[in-house]
Amino acid sequence: MVIKTSKNGRGNSSQERTVTGGLTIRSVFCPSQCDDPFSTVEWDDRSAQIRGEAGEVVFEQEGCVIPKDWSQLATNVVVSKYFYGEQDTPEREQSVRQLIERVAATIAEWGWQDGFFATLDDRDRYYRELAWLCLHQYGSFNSPVWFNVGLYDKYGLTGCTNGYHWDVEKKKVKRAKGAYMTPQVSACFIQAVEDSMEGIMNLATSEAMLFKYGSGTGTDLSPLRSHREKLAGGGKPSGPLSFMKVYDQIAAVIKSGGKTRRAAKMQSLKITHPDILEFIEAKLVEEAKALALIRQGYDPNFNGEAYSSVFFQNANFSIRITDEFMKAVEEDGDWTTRWITDPSKEGPTYKARFLLERIADGTWKCGDPGLQYDTTINSWHTCPKGGAINASNPCSEYMFVDNSACNLASLNLMKFRSDDCTFDAQRFRDAVNIFITAQEIVVDRAGYPTHDITENSHMYRPLGLGYTNLGALLMASGLPYDSDEGRALGSAITAILTGQAYLTSSRIAGIPASDASPGPAGFTGPFPGYGENQGHMLAVMEMHRKAVDDIGDTCPRDLVKSARTVWDECIESGMAHGYRNAQATVLAPTGTISFMMDCDTTGIEPDLALVKYKQLAGGGMLKIVNQTVPLALEILGYDPAAVQRITAYIDEFDTVEGCTELKDEDLAVFDCAFKPKNGERSIGWRAHVKMMAAAQPFLSGAISKTVNMPHESSVEDVIEAYMEGWRLGLKALAIYRDGSKESQPLSTTTEEQEAEEEETGRRPKKPFRRHLADTRASITHKFSVSGHEGYITVGLYEDGEPGEIFITMAKEGSTIGGLMDVFGTVVSMSLQYGVPLDVLVKKFAHSRFEPAGWTSNKDIPMAKSLVDYIFRWLGIQFIPGYREKNTPKRDMADDSGDVAMLTVEAVSKATDKNAAKTSSAGTAGASAAGMEELARLQAEAPLCDNCGALTVRSGMCYLCYNCGSTSGCG
Repeated sequence: MVIKTSKNGRGNSSQERTVTGGLTIRSVFCPSQCDDPFSTVEWDDRSAQIRGEAGEVVFEQEGCVIPKDWSQLATNVVVSKYFYGEQDTPEREQSVRQLIERVAATIAEWGWQDGFFATLDDRDRYYRELAWLCLHQYGSFNSPVWFNVGLYDKYGLTGCTNGYHWDVEKKKVKRAKGAYMTPQVSACFIQAVEDSMEGIMNLATSEAMLFKYGSGTGTDLSPLRSHREKLAGGGKPSGPLSFMKVYDQIAAVIKSGGKTRRAAKMQSLKITHPDILEFIEAKLVEEAKALALIRQGYDPNFNGEAYSSVFFQNANFSIRITDEFMKAVEEDGDWTTRWITDPSKEGPTYKARFLLERIADGTWKCGDPGLQYDTTINSWHTCPKGGAINASNPCSEYMFVDNSACNLASLNLMKFRSDDCTFDAQRFRDAVNIFITAQEIVVDRAGYPTHDITENSHMYRPLGLGYTNLGALLMASGLPYDSDEGRALGSAITAILTGQAYLTSSRIAGIPASDASPGPAGFTGPFPGYGENQGHMLAVMEMHRKAVDDIGDTCPRDLVKSARTVWDECIESGMAHGYRNAQATVLAPTGTISFMMDCDTTGIEPDLALVKYKQLAGGGMLKIVNQTVPLALEILGYDPAAVQRITAYIDEFDTVEGCTELKDEDLAVFDCAFKPKNGERSIGWRAHVKMMAAAQPFLSGAISKTVNMPHESSVEDVIEAYMEGWRLGLKALAIYRDGSKESQPLSTTTEEQEAEEEETGRRPKKPFRRHLADTRASITHKFSVSGHEGYITVGLYEDGEPGEIFITMAKEGSTIGGLMDVFGTVVSMSLQYGVPLDVLVKKFAHSRFEPAGWTSNKDIPMAKSLVDYIFRWLGIQFIPGYREKNTPKRDMADDSGDVAMLTVEAVSKATDKNAAKTSSAGTAGASAAGMEELARLQAEAPLCDNCGALTVRSGMCYLCYNCGSTSGCG
């Protein structure tokens, strides 16, 4: 193994030297006798391919060299997103080895040059350990690391001159010489805004630059004075909501200006702000506008015309609430806001309960706003002398001082599950040690978008190590997600994670400077801001340690012992050396990198469903039972034959409910986030909140997680969840009620009553016509029935569904031509008013009258009438599974008829149950079933900006299971 000297190096890697007190690295993962970590896997040549919403290939690369054990989805994600270079050029990366080697070797060399390792051999062992962990899917960095690290060091790319970096030699912030010489490695940013026109516009500029490079940002807008206050010159200020509209449109334009994902941002306002009620209701007002447009026939998709025409769709909203406010809610007291320019002056006063009800009503109807518990957040603040924690990143897991950044990494918990179902705490600690060291190494090697963020990154060095696949680990351990045992296991693992992260941080802080090296990244000791915050940080460390005693007796004793041991060592080391990093851990959504590691679940989330749809190398999907299920059944004591019968039952019915083979007491182990298609059980919202509460005391930051509520949940349920989150000590809480956007009522009292009556069936729903766009796609099919020729033209909605039909007969004269024209108009009106196509097909297919006879279509060799032919053809083209059930048995590749490629939404709305029961690898049926299931779980989720597939919630963001894209900042 050879690591080349960095082209912007701070030393000579070929120089053999010893760094006094530098880190010594043991060979734990990569065998000590192995010089090449990439020889520890078998390799496979395969293609990476991603198809778009209409079935078209949106990305393809052949000849990729991938570890044999990696899935096709992991292949597609890594090749399409992380391989460097233009396709079909010699510079294009072709192998996972090139990718991991580029990143791991660069980080190891940076660490050597900056004095992290005791000897050159330690550097080499560190490289092998880090590369092995990434190669074997034990852990992964956030996307910017894979995008940018090593492009200069390995390929010599410099990039444009923008951004800033910390100059170690001159000990100050400087403009970066090139984007790849000091690469951006952070996905999460928090930025401040000043109450001046210059400050407001500066934020707009810096947000735009962050969106351009694919990162997310959050800002608390409370410093902006209320529209009720006055300007210095006597005028009236616009207030934060008016400038939020400006920020929203910038985010929308950047998204549509070449980036493949929606801009990720968070906007929050403190509960003390005079404009708090307007902020709470801002999205409700815009939702009402969008619904009115949808009822006028505009595209209802989140990326369609209706939502694109209203404000505030490009940001998550959160309210920063205090303990004082929540106590006022409990006591049914008043809540008085305060002027921004003069806090001694009172703003509007409301009943505290009323404000929380309005917050909950917005959450119930459209998912926003969420809550951030300001008092709790700042009570765990390690650096209050650097300023209060005012805001978070878009997904709410990173919370720190204004103008700061955090790079993320996550460990795959299933990789630390031993064959005997125990959790290997020591190997987990060793992996934490490797990754947190890598994250610390890159802090001063990275570039940042602004001067202030660069300075604070150097001053406080916040990191965000976390984990993913907890839901799979619990199920594979035979533990229900909603159980004391499951929560205790989550607590212990999180405690070990953070304890080891800070222990490693402290040991790095203890590396002394020497003549051979100035110490890590040019200086020695803890982070520069530690001195004035020492007492506060040590107190927070003690709070973490004390929380270990509350884990309880339901957790395996060895894990509790490991947690206590690591925290005892962490406190002892911190007292001696301080800490290198002000923050160390968060729990992020981990969408894309979870796919890279072939995880069944993301972040701290439970599993979505027991049935998964596996992508295949040749395209398409295969329906399979979640592979965690057999592991759980084995742990629960079921014999191999019973395991096979139970998994077969799940495969047939999409649920384990009703399976007589499974004991009633084991049902809860297989509960998932969403109710299965043919079942009733799901994980309740309290279980989500309790699991977050189990992990929160052991995290530096917070948790990005979806608290799922069923459609029938009430506003009172939302209020109770928010109260429970506060009582249990959470830092943030976001709630998603299934189908919430579809149940948004209109704003007037009369219309609300009508909507409620329609919903309950007391009033028939008003007919609603969905118009087609003025310019629309269409397909035309030529047919012949017993020598009578004609043409069918089908006009399509933007989502690929049929919306109009024209039938033209070639030579039958005016009577039959006129009848077909009128009949086509009637069918078109039926489709536009919502009559399902399968209803029309069932009604009119097989109608018998002349002309009838042989046709030229292999799918419909004999037609009983022209109407029979037309509707059977429509069924074949637009109803998933209809072809398989209603056409002669033949090779699907021998298709001489016209085939309309269905979009995701057309597939998702199809009702043919047979679409979900295909075992043919790579057929459209399995793909249809996969998309239909995602649509059932979350019908109003946006389509992926990259490939057009349906997305699902992942934390506070949306994740695409087709191409791995995320709307968040990871």
